[in-house]
Amino acid sequence: MARPLGALVLVVGPSGVGKDSLINAARHALGNDERFTFVTRPTDAEVEDHDSMAAADFARAEAGGRFCLCWDAHNLRYALPISVETDLSLGKVVVANVSRHVVGEVHGRYPACAVMLITAEISCRAERLIKRGREGRDQITARLARESPAVPSGINPIIIDNSGLLAIGVTAFVMALRAIAAE
Repeated sequence: MARPLGALVLVVGPSGVGKDSLINAARHALGNDERFTFVTRPTDAEVEDHDSMAAADFARAEAGGRFCLCWDAHNLRYALPISVETDLSLGKVVVANVSRHVVGEVHGRYPACAVMLITAEISCRAERLIKRGREGRDQITARLARESPAVPSGINPIIIDNSGLLAIGVTAFVMALRAIAAE
């Protein structure tokens, strides 16, 4: 009998909600649980949790079929590695931080797909973005002002509010992942 297809969990949300913090904490909390794989996004820049690649190397890898998904965001090129396909075929829950703009495409391509929308109060996001130190106050203000729809209509995300203590957000995130694995 064939193994069931795993689940792809798309983690989305605006800048400053703590997606990478939640993913890293869940990776640690679930590190011994073989049902889960946490994907690091290849990108052509040195930001966030990722594997950095020169733009030319990224283009060659994309042309060579080393990615199962590619997208552009914030003037950068991102991807998920082709190993996602293997992990899904082995029945794993694959957790990936992706752009909200690719959710519809991915949701249509992978039948067992869940979307986890991470949210946080705007004042909390602003504080986090300032602490990150990558942008000036004007850039942060502009980033916070350009809210876009969270996910396409017809897709019901699991919503995790990460406005409070990180430990509370991590607990909710890990509990949601375990529930997905139990389905």
